[in-house]
Amino acid sequence: MTVHRLEEMSTPALDALERARTVVVLTVSPLEAHGPHLPVGVDAFAARHFAETIAERLVSARPGWSVVLAPTLHLGSFTFEAAGTIAVRQRVVRDALVDYGAALARSGFRFILVANGHAGPGHLTALDEAATIVSRRHGVTMASFTGHLAWEFLRGRYVRAIEDELGRGLTADERAAFAEDAHGGWWETSLMLLLRPDLVHDSFRTLPPARYSLARRLVPNYPLKNGGLGYVGHPALADPAFAKATTEVLMREALAIVEGLLDGRLEPADRHSPFFQVPFFRTNFWRTAGLTTAAVAATAGLLGWLRSRSRQPSKSAHPRP
Repeated sequence: MTVHRLEEMSTPALDALERARTVVVLTVSPLEAHGPHLPVGVDAFAARHFAETIAERLVSARPGWSVVLAPTLHLGSFTFEAAGTIAVRQRVVRDALVDYGAALARSGFRFILVANGHAGPGHLTALDEAATIVSRRHGVTMASFTGHLAWEFLRGRYVRAIEDELGRGLTADERAAFAEDAHGGWWETSLMLLLRPDLVHDSFRTLPPARYSLARRLVPNYPLKNGGLGYVGHPALADPAFAKATTEVLMREALAIVEGLLDGRLEPADRHSPFFQVPFFRTNFWRTAGLTTAAVAATAGLLGWLRSRSRQPSKSAHPRP
């Protein structure tokens, strides 16, 4: 029942791990601007916390198993551009993960998970592409499922479970704020207050809500246009208790997926991000598609996604199981 850090292990120590009962977790997220109140490493902090918590729970639930945590890769595409953001081409993100996964597979590791804290559609697609390529080429199970969890979370699928963890229902205003939250807002500010409060500037308490219509969300870098401060949502609502409740729900959902993958009850494709199914988010799409067709498809797809995202979660829409 051991959690290891890859960079601290020797080759003999790695060779000694039983491959059939070892999981390797790759953590990958970009450095990206998250408003005036949060550090550029928000996504990476979130992904690392996710990876470490999953590792601890997995070895606790499975005596005799080991988890190896790889160092965080600060890589990500589909980011908002500002000072501190390091934008990486989608192809680079995919290929880096393919190389990491392939190296681990050649070393005999059979279970490789990708922990990620960034929800850019093309970024999530690149992670799914990499996992698919490595799984197919090397006959292992490599899975990136945090995009699936982020999608379900942002759609409000876990609202009832979050309310149960909080011990209270969300108010109507909170439900509206949850539906508008996207980047550097209520949830991410809450999470950083939980993980690294020393890195959260006190100005978050007085930041006004940043709401964006569907049309405005189609504009590149929209949170930083026309005086925008680079966040989307309601950072002033941030509360560590909210972060604790939401992460507990997300961890339970994640562990259920991981258990299914390890037992063979789930395939990585069963928990792909929905963006993986949309052609214009694929790494090679813009090289092969006609510009007009691509633009029309992209606009239609984004509008559909943003419409579904903009709906407020309702109690009737999320019945208790």
